Amino acid sequence: MAGTPALDPAGLRIGKLSRHANVHIETIRYYERIGLLPAPARTVAGYRSYRLDHLKRLCFIRRARELGFSLDEVRALLRLADDPVGSCDAAHDLACRHLAEVRAKILGSEGDGSRSQHRDRPL
Repeated sequence: MAGTPALDPAGLRIGKLSRHANVHIETIRYYERIGLLPAPARTVAGYRSYRLDHLKRLCFIRRARELGFSLDEVRALLRLADDPVGSCDAAHDLACRHLAEVRAKILGSEGDGSRSQHRDRPL
């Protein structure tokens, strides 16, 4: 989220939110439907009107998905982030479990020969 956009008092429409967060419009609607992203206010004309907190949350979701977290894991992380008195231990535990899964996948792929085929190839 390089450079936070100047928000119009009316908020961001879905197209601008999509561009700023680098997420497809349909993905934004999907995240709303499944409850990862809260439904925004609507303008008199019925357009979605997103706030800065929507943008920040959407960028967090996108980054977590890029790092390989499942939607359920992202939901759990968001629940923890939304709890102002919660401990960071639960988030740390979830991240450590995810890291262990990633390491296991890497070790598994090294064992199947797929990596070794490319080791001697010039970059």
